[in-house]
Amino acid sequence: MEDSDLLKVRLEKIAALKTAGVDLYPNDIKPENTTAEIFERFGETIAADLAQLTDKFSLAGRLMAVRNFGKAAFIKIQDRKGLIQCYVAKNILSEQDFSLFKKLDIGDIVYVSGGLFRTKTDELTIEADSIRLASKAIHPLPEKWHGLTDIEIRYRQRHLDLISNPQVREIFHRRSRIIKLIREFMDSHDFLEVETPMMQPQAGGAVARPFKTHHNALGQDFYLRIAPELYLKRLVTGGLERVYEINRNFRNEGISTFHNPEFTMMEFYLSYATYTDLMSFTEELFASIARNIFNKLTFTYQGQEIDLTPPWRRLSVKDALLQIAGMEPADLTDYERAVAFAHKAGCNIRPADPLGKILMAIFDEFVEKKLIQPTFVTDYPIAVSPLSRKSDSNPDLVDRFELYISGREIANAFSELNDPADQRERFVQQLKEREAGDDEAHEMDEDYIRVLEYGMPPTAGEGIGIDRLIMLFTDSASIRDVILFPLLRTKQG
Repeated sequence: MEDSDLLKVRLEKIAALKTAGVDLYPNDIKPENTTAEIFERFGETIAADLAQLTDKFSLAGRLMAVRNFGKAAFIKIQDRKGLIQCYVAKNILSEQDFSLFKKLDIGDIVYVSGGLFRTKTDELTIEADSIRLASKAIHPLPEKWHGLTDIEIRYRQRHLDLISNPQVREIFHRRSRIIKLIREFMDSHDFLEVETPMMQPQAGGAVARPFKTHHNALGQDFYLRIAPELYLKRLVTGGLERVYEINRNFRNEGISTFHNPEFTMMEFYLSYATYTDLMSFTEELFASIARNIFNKLTFTYQGQEIDLTPPWRRLSVKDALLQIAGMEPADLTDYERAVAFAHKAGCNIRPADPLGKILMAIFDEFVEKKLIQPTFVTDYPIAVSPLSRKSDSNPDLVDRFELYISGREIANAFSELNDPADQRERFVQQLKEREAGDDEAHEMDEDYIRVLEYGMPPTAGEGIGIDRLIMLFTDSASIRDVILFPLLRTKQG
């Protein structure tokens, strides 16, 4: 039947139910059990023992399948925990309940109560002695009830995706579990969870293009935050020496399988520590998640085995460009040679870009996707790190690492720049780059410099992309698979 024909049949059934005085949307449904609870208690109980039970069970869920035999039927009901079979028979139900059952549709939410038994195929089943309509579904489920595969519908109508695909529900259950594990880990290390502003008068804390909004009452423009960094470091200066935040960031950039303009990040700061301390801390965090999820430190992501066993590889930007990108030592220090290499490779660079940015453009093109096993990339150019502390051994570099797994950046960390004079010079350089056409460069933030002038303790900070982390631990190919409602272009027509 076409969808329009199915809808017509459903509307006729709705009219018949109303005529019969059936409440299509009652508010007194109180199920006492879940599918998971029933299977946990009786999943291994044999038929003879079930026959001795006098217990009655009740649950509510979506009607997902019906095998009708006229005066009896087997149905499948799906609640938040799973799927269970129920047996519905005319000689068991009241005449009123059986008449109601005959008017139900796939997709309706129903309430069933009864005892347990096993069928001839040994399937644990509820023998329904009563059935009620809990909520009437007007529209039929897509592709009947055999699962939703259309990617466009799945992302645009996530409710249908969750109804139809149990593996999708499992991804978001695991997402919640992983975030809970992260919180438990941070709390166990004496970190304080905080919340900082989503709307900020200046877009700071990262190199990115912001979303702009306007506050009518204040008559002032604000920016959706690109990072919580500068506010979290205010808290560190205020004496909150270990803080973390798990929340949204917004960056006005392209959409891809790895990028969503609205994304979740954990950012945290640890006083009296350096970026090298955060390497072992990150190894410990990721390993604790893997042990909890997989009971081991190895797992498969998109067909490749990932091994989180510490210690992880450490590789400087310089060595990565020499060993993986195929650059020559002179290319790393000679501006013209670096530009020529970048142009030949098709890298997207600007005429005014400093050498450090050009080298990182080459890194992005050649190196990033080849870093499959966990790798800390270190010794970044100062030109791409306006908030990082200068290296004591080389003032052209900063104390920073980025963590790469399976060819993508998962985390970014550095020893924080807490010298206000140095920070001002970095902001001035960023302003010059903005004037040269780089609209992602950092703006001057006088208030933040003033904060540093009160003295911020030596501190290391890190940001971890939660969505990408979830992708890794759920074997998801696209970031849209781990965000319940990813940003999509408005559908036309």
